[in-house]
Amino acid sequence: MTPAMIEALRRDLVHTSRALHARGWVANHDGNLSARLDDPGEPGPRVLCSPTAVSKADVTPESLIVVVEDQGQRRVVEGTRRAFSELSLHLAAFEARPDIRVVLHAHPPTATGFAVAGMPIPHPFMAEPVVSLGPTLPVVPWHRPGDAEGDRAVARALAQADAVLLDRHGVLTVGGSFEQALLRMELVEHLARVALVAQQLGGVRPLPAEDVAALAAKGRPPSEPARAPAPTPDDPPAWGSPAAAPGGGHDRPDLRSVVTDALRRFQ
Repeated sequence: MTPAMIEALRRDLVHTSRALHARGWVANHDGNLSARLDDPGEPGPRVLCSPTAVSKADVTPESLIVVVEDQGQRRVVEGTRRAFSELSLHLAAFEARPDIRVVLHAHPPTATGFAVAGMPIPHPFMAEPVVSLGPTLPVVPWHRPGDAEGDRAVARALAQADAVLLDRHGVLTVGGSFEQALLRMELVEHLARVALVAQQLGGVRPLPAEDVAALAAKGRPPSEPARAPAPTPDDPPAWGSPAAAPGGGHDRPDLRSVVTDALRRFQ
C-alpha cells in the first residue's frame, strides 16, 4: 500500500472507532479494529490496530499501532502501545479471507443479547439483508479469547459469511473497508432488533429458500462464488428451541413469554 492509502486507513479506523462508541456498541475498553496493510500475495501479515486498554472514543491516529507476525511471534513495529489480546482472532480472519481488508469486533446490545442467550438471529427473513450479508449469519461457539480452536471456528464461519455472532462475545464483521464492515455490523444489529419485535408479535417468518438463493446471488460479483450455509455439529439450535438452554433447556423459560410479560408490565 502507498503511504497515502495507509494514512487514509488510519483516519478511517479512528472515525469508525469513535462511531462504535457513539452508537453504544462498545463500552469501557471493549471492541477492537484492525486493517491489513499487506496486499494479497505480499509477505505478512502487517496489521494496523486499535490499541488495547483505550476507550474507542479516545482512539487517535497517534495511538494506533502496527503489528507484524514473524515465526509465530507478534511484534509492535509502529506506535508505543500494546496490541489487544484478541488479535489472533483478526489474524485468523485475514488468513481465511484474503479478499478482506478490515475486521471489526464490537458488542451492539441487541445482537450481542442474542449471542449471550445462545440463540441465532433468525436470518434470512428480509430481502435486502440477504443481498448485503449473504444467506447465513452463523453463531460461533464459545471459546476463551485467544483460544486457537476459537480462531479456527471463526475462520470456518467466515468462509460462509461476512458477519458472525460470537457466543457470549459479541459480533464480528469483515469487509473491504471500514465503512463496509461498519455497515454490516449496523445491519446485524438492525436485524436483531427487528427479530426481537417480530418474536413478540408471534414469530419470525423465514423467506422462501428459492428467493434466498436468488437474492444471495445478487450480492456477489460474478467472479466470486456464492457462500452457502454449511451446518456443522457446532451450530446452535433454532430460535426458541429448548435445546438452546444450558443442560438441554429444561430449566429455561420460554423467551417469548418472558419478553411479552415484561412488555405488559411497562404498559
